[in-house]
Amino acid sequence: MRNSAEAVIIGGGLAGTSICYNLASRGVKDTVLLEREGLGAGSTGKSSGVSTGFSLLLFTHGSESALPISLMAKEGQKWFKNFKELVGAESGWTEVGVMFLSGEDYGPALRTGFAKARELDFENKELSREDLKELAPYLEPGDFDFLGFEPRSGFGDPPGVAQGFASAAGRLGAEISLGNAALEVEVEGSRVTGVVSEQGRIATDTVVVAGGPWNGKFMQKLGHNLPLQPTRHEVFVLKKSPGTPVTHPVIFDLIEMTYMREESPDLMLGGDIAKDEHADPDDFDQGTTMAQTQRIWGRLSSLMPSLADAELFTSFSGLYTNTPDNLPILGKVEGVEGLYFAGGFNGYGFKLSPATGIVMAELITEGESKTVDISPLGPGRFAGVRA
Repeated sequence: MRNSAEAVIIGGGLAGTSICYNLASRGVKDTVLLEREGLGAGSTGKSSGVSTGFSLLLFTHGSESALPISLMAKEGQKWFKNFKELVGAESGWTEVGVMFLSGEDYGPALRTGFAKARELDFENKELSREDLKELAPYLEPGDFDFLGFEPRSGFGDPPGVAQGFASAAGRLGAEISLGNAALEVEVEGSRVTGVVSEQGRIATDTVVVAGGPWNGKFMQKLGHNLPLQPTRHEVFVLKKSPGTPVTHPVIFDLIEMTYMREESPDLMLGGDIAKDEHADPDDFDQGTTMAQTQRIWGRLSSLMPSLADAELFTSFSGLYTNTPDNLPILGKVEGVEGLYFAGGFNGYGFKLSPATGIVMAELITEGESKTVDISPLGPGRFAGVRA
């Protein structure tokens, strides 16, 4: 491992690998990425990999605050579609569209959000029941207030994307150091001077903390209490029964707060949109409960009746890292020159990952993010983060 570097990235998930690649592609090639286990061992490896452009407008405190991440998601879709050309790897991008089904609770907000998104040049449309029969005759949604569709959205392969970014960064000269946890960021006065890892010290004046669900614990060591809360969420995969379509849109059911997407021609992935219980990333149940599986499976079967005869293939639990306002934290850490932070993605990490690397690399190398203005997302928006 190098004993000095222009920059050190802490975390080998989607955010960390994207930042590492984008720094290297901008000439910051003497970079070390530290990962405690293997690439994507945290949230990335258990991500559902769904990417929507403007739907992020709909789950936050209004379109204005959500605009930066909606623009980042739109940028991300461009990268997923052209990942082979841009990065030299496959992203697994599958453009099947994303459908939002809602009752009266979210219907008005969704309708307003869809209209605002069209003003911002995001492609979407509201569907009638007749439209649905033509698009997806295998669905039986029951009563609903709003049904919206994003035809250019879909899903991809989160571990594959992270591996692609890391491999490309390595080809450009970055060092990817796996099984090597960062233990401490050294600060002298008010400036970063190095990072201590399990394999030794790296002298550097630039550090990016991008450790996923471990970010909160790591930042506390530096005296910064960012409001980051890891939460556990259950995912299951079904072996499709005869009559289940091979390809179909990703479906977000905001009536029962569930989602489903194809995993392969023979498999279907499903889960709960609602946040599950708080979790310790070093000690949480990575399995699932039969009660939760049956509840979600039952709801998905009511939407797609052929799933009633499916078989449970596998199930697991992963982690989101949530913030109080459901927006990620991206930017400089106040009071420590050379320290940057990227985390708290609230389950949006995959769709934002290409743009996360771009805007953070711009911030580090040029002093500001130009592709998308991320200044509203900085750590300083939370009062009293300094311990």
